[in-house]
Amino acid sequence: MKRKVTLLIVFLISINTVFFSQKKEKKYTIRTIAFYNLENLFDTINDTSINDEASPIMNLKANISKVYWDKIDKLGSTIAQIGLDKAKTSPAIIGVSEVENLSVLEDLVKSKHLTKQHYGIIHYNSSDKRGIDVALLYQKRYFKPVYHEAFNPNIYRDGYKVYTRDQLLVSGYLDDELIHLIVNHWPSRSGGEAKSRPLREKAAYQNTKIIEKIRQKDPNAKILTMGDFNDDPINSSFKKILKTKSRKRDVDENDIYNPYEDLHRRGFNTLAYRDNLNLFDMILISAPLLNKRTKDYTTYKMYQANIFNKRFLTQKKGRYKGYPFRSFSNGGYTGGYSDHFPVYVYLIKEKK
Repeated sequence: MKRKVTLLIVFLISINTVFFSQKKEKKYTIRTIAFYNLENLFDTINDTSINDEASPIMNLKANISKVYWDKIDKLGSTIAQIGLDKAKTSPAIIGVSEVENLSVLEDLVKSKHLTKQHYGIIHYNSSDKRGIDVALLYQKRYFKPVYHEAFNPNIYRDGYKVYTRDQLLVSGYLDDELIHLIVNHWPSRSGGEAKSRPLREKAAYQNTKIIEKIRQKDPNAKILTMGDFNDDPINSSFKKILKTKSRKRDVDENDIYNPYEDLHRRGFNTLAYRDNLNLFDMILISAPLLNKRTKDYTTYKMYQANIFNKRFLTQKKGRYKGYPFRSFSNGGYTGGYSDHFPVYVYLIKEKK
């Protein structure tokens, strides 16, 4: 009898433990925020107002239309998979660069891989001399934009204006929370890193002015600034101008956290060029999106930052094995995706 009583007590304790552990189990809403350089996503129509003849697709000798739609299909398929394993859907928001115009973006979001997600598009034509722009795509069921503006970085070199990409600011509600996103594609390293460095420092300074503008109206603003910055996380544009921090515990109220600095230190990259590995593609986070000491997820907080470098996006053989499997090389179409890997972060919030 004593043994039966003991077993009953053990059983009841076990049931009680399971009950309370289930009761305490928390569930979270997960949203993916991403950025992707689409590598020369140009249409097949010659626009005489820009230098689109310099785009790789316009230099192909044959099958231009077939190449265009194949690239659209591949990019759509890639975007559909970013963050899918945890968020169970494609990115709620994705910034993109190296797009020619609104038309190519409309073709992209209507691709068979993305059409059911009903992406909205925010795009401005920039003054870039090649005619490439940045843009923001968003799933309408998750994000409601309330304001957007394109900022020309007003960069000059030797007294001449540098015609480069705008910096796109979009503010809106991710579910019920106001967030602000800045999409960037900073000046390239043409002419060498040292010679072109001041151009990216000036682009970084423009970012600080946009952030300041946001904070004047929203002092505790949740800001994500993303893009192809053409600089690594340790370069002066980040460390001296934006003054990014690599560790959460060092991030103060008005600081910017760069989770990609640690990934860079560990040897990760988003592109490769002439045997140099770089991490130019990043998403930077303002302090209100961070959990530093407590695990408070009652509002959206960054959970994880990643590089989407799946095997199908990488070159599988030859000299450039392991590099991003690009679309164009040596004047031809390679059948690849992009010369950059996408990057993304998860924002999570405890379900009520």
